[in-house]
Amino acid sequence: MKPVATPIEGLVVLESRVFGDERGWFTESFNQRGFEVALRDLGQSAPPAFVQDNHSCSQRGVLRGLHYQLPPHAQGKLVRVVRGSAYDVAVDIRRGSPTFGQSFGLELSAANRIQLWIPAGFAHGFLAMEDDTHFLYKTTDYYDPKSERSIAWNDPGIGINWPGVAEGLITPNLAPKDAAAPEFAAAELF
Repeated sequence: MKPVATPIEGLVVLESRVFGDERGWFTESFNQRGFEVALRDLGQSAPPAFVQDNHSCSQRGVLRGLHYQLPPHAQGKLVRVVRGSAYDVAVDIRRGSPTFGQSFGLELSAANRIQLWIPAGFAHGFLAMEDDTHFLYKTTDYYDPKSERSIAWNDPGIGINWPGVAEGLITPNLAPKDAAAPEFAAAELF
């Protein structure tokens, strides 16, 4: 794994090493020791162990998020796409952070094989850019419905530029709970 720092402290893009030939390709999608070394190379400590893997499948236009869990069940997430593509976003919700309220987004796809490490203290969401997009994420704590919170995906105070949405090319398809999520200023944060 090659770690790449982002403008927001804590968020790390991980580029996989891919070995290919005429038969296809191979990549090591996760290695605990390699993950810890990659974070340490950027001056970060190792997170708690991963305890749960999640896999979602979404059609083009499905927008999931912005989700997070409050302590004591806050989750760090290592996310990737293994089929299709998604625009992935993390929002810093750590009070006192110099980047509090800022977002970072990038395309994750089966083709680019990029992963994003999102530590606890961030809201997370993604927009499926293709039908049959398969999104995988490892989490550092179990799902806890009492700790789960959401922030409005289209909060103008955050100003996420979801690809294709402003242009009218994509109409986000939301779950009812995401459609009713509060704006950042009214959300219960870290």
